[in-house]
Amino acid sequence: MHDKVVVVTGGASGIGEAMVKRFCAEGARVVLGDVDDAGGLRVAEQHGAQFLHLDVRLPEHWQALEHLLGSDYGRLDALMNNAGIVSNQSIVEADVSTWSNLLSVNLTGMMLGCQTAIKVMQKNPEGSAGSIVNTASSTSYLAIPGDVAYCTSKAGVVGLTKSVAVHCATEGLNIRANSIHPGATMTAILKQAVDEMPELEPKLARMSPMGRMGKVDEVAAMAFFLASEEAAFCTGGQFPVEGGTVSEHPRML
Repeated sequence: MHDKVVVVTGGASGIGEAMVKRFCAEGARVVLGDVDDAGGLRVAEQHGAQFLHLDVRLPEHWQALEHLLGSDYGRLDALMNNAGIVSNQSIVEADVSTWSNLLSVNLTGMMLGCQTAIKVMQKNPEGSAGSIVNTASSTSYLAIPGDVAYCTSKAGVVGLTKSVAVHCATEGLNIRANSIHPGATMTAILKQAVDEMPELEPKLARMSPMGRMGKVDEVAAMAFFLASEEAAFCTGGQFPVEGGTVSEHPRML
């Protein structure tokens, strides 16, 4: 990925920050998009990326990114479509405003990202090519009761990714699309919660048959693989990074 151009949305913290760190370390030229200006500027400065204020819900923000890529970089090799939020509302608690906003970020934002990436990747100097990696979740497969909008959005990411992948493949665009599916992962936000409530950590660790939570660098490693030419024949796939969580039948003891 040396000298390749990579966009990471939601790159100001958590898994997105780990993606920025990994791609910059590998010599890629990274554009970090986020609504968190302070966090985004901090991460960009720390790792050598460029920060762009990006609200993934807004088509005009994606148009601004498209313009930036065309004028300053002349190409796009990989999009890490990673921005996402939670609602913490069950089906009986969900209100339309919260539901609509979450789907706008987690699903419509990803659709707009895919659209923009395909437009730019088709104009790459060497010809149409690139990789789109959409961040889904282990909840794409196994639902949780406390966040109906999040589960719905992450299941939708699978269908979106498959449709994008087969469209690009059948049109001969040489643009791949895959989804990654983290389980319980120790992000900075989750670490803060564990520090405040230490009893959470063993409960979170038990969610995986491996008996621990995932690390953000482990998720970034999967994203890096899918962005690279090592994954040249991978498209439309779902790639879990969740320690076997979705493979184990519930235990009796």
